[in-house]
Amino acid sequence: MMRGWPIMEDSKSLEPSQSWIPLLSNTESQVHGVITCDKQMMQSESCSMPATLILTTLVAVFGSYVFGSAVGYSSPAQSGIMDELTLEVADYSFFGSILTIGAIIGAFVSGRIADCVGRRVAMGFAEVFCILGWLAIAFSNVAWWLYIGRLLVGCGMGLLSYVVPVYVAEVTPKNLRGGFTTVHQLMICCGVSLTYLIGAFLNWRILALIGIIPCSAQVLSLPFIPESPRWLAKVGHLAGSENSLQRLRGENANVSQEATEIRDYTEALQQHSEASIIGLFQLQYLKSLTVGVGLMILQQFGGVNGIVFYAGSIFISAGFSASIGTIAMVAVQIPMTILGVLLMDKSGRRPLLLASASGTCFGCLLVALSFLLLDLHKWKDLSPILALAGVLVYTGSFSLGMGGIPWVIMSEIFPINVKGSAGSLVTLVSWLCSWIVSYAFNFLMSWTSTGTFFIFCGICGFTVVFVAKLVPETKGHTEKLS
Repeated sequence: MMRGWPIMEDSKSLEPSQSWIPLLSNTESQVHGVITCDKQMMQSESCSMPATLILTTLVAVFGSYVFGSAVGYSSPAQSGIMDELTLEVADYSFFGSILTIGAIIGAFVSGRIADCVGRRVAMGFAEVFCILGWLAIAFSNVAWWLYIGRLLVGCGMGLLSYVVPVYVAEVTPKNLRGGFTTVHQLMICCGVSLTYLIGAFLNWRILALIGIIPCSAQVLSLPFIPESPRWLAKVGHLAGSENSLQRLRGENANVSQEATEIRDYTEALQQHSEASIIGLFQLQYLKSLTVGVGLMILQQFGGVNGIVFYAGSIFISAGFSASIGTIAMVAVQIPMTILGVLLMDKSGRRPLLLASASGTCFGCLLVALSFLLLDLHKWKDLSPILALAGVLVYTGSFSLGMGGIPWVIMSEIFPINVKGSAGSLVTLVSWLCSWIVSYAFNFLMSWTSTGTFFIFCGICGFTVVFVAKLVPETKGHTEKLS
């Protein structure tokens, strides 16, 4: 994402006036570890991947699966909950939307919690909220318990949406960081899809109890994975940081140089005061904040939640089968997300993001043209095909890059001394925009379906320009944002 920046060779030489302090140490490419190899070593011998790193990542992305299962729960559970608890449409709409409100609360405190108690404890804390929330939903007899449970799950989601990608980025070598971090988005997609599938056959209460399983699995596994070596160094546990790094890189890996770089880098960062959210709005953080916040706003205002949450109604409005269209969406999302994971560290962040944003723009254009044909009463047989193609192109393209890359960028571009505040702000903005789009989508569609998708098309087109002009490449780089 950040190509062409001058590499800072010595973290000790950082001055307070510099506008960028990288998250990862600048000479990591020189570390001859089990995973992180320099270019010469990568040409001469293969780099193995320690089991500890793989297991650590898998444990972390249990939280991503929890995220997805919470998002996917409301759709298959709707008819059962409304019939059994005699809820009106407005009541169930509130039940669905309160998840986002809880996520906003969780996002607001996510960075501070992760910085104060560590990444592992923050994930465990989030899962406790989720477990309590699922229990409240599963045993609800009145609407208020449903709302409380959904709110608690949302709080856990908001915290997980920040800490999981950050933790994975901090424990993974830079040559694998992008792909590993994008697994977060892949597991969200799996959580949504499997919850849809399971919910088609099981009662809503049982589905809520099943939601506890991945939460419990992560809580029980967290004590067995290492804490982020960078966070440990930041709080002064240098011996613990080196031990954690050794576990992550393998028993036979030489981590002394990387550990020294982390220590020197952390000492340099301690010269900078921890910025509050208000303190982020300074000239030295302007570019980082513009890129991070801008991508999150464009990601959401491109219409993803409206299209994904209300895909069935979109298909019906366009004259296509809702069930077939939804199944086709699920069939496209997971393979495209996997493709994005595989391409992340090969093609780079920026090219993948440009391709993804261009695809979402084209997908919205196809759906807009579908509704335009209906409005004009021309080529009506073509309209359903255009709608299906447009939604599939949009969701596939979004899964390829726009879904995961902004979170990868967020974990890479913010200096560690402002990472907590910046992470909370960016995640909060993402959830707030998500709520706006989710709430406004039905009103926009009742106003004009054609116009709604032309608006989304325009925003996605602007995203392409935004990425081309402002988002640099960070694949393999830890350089200054100027």
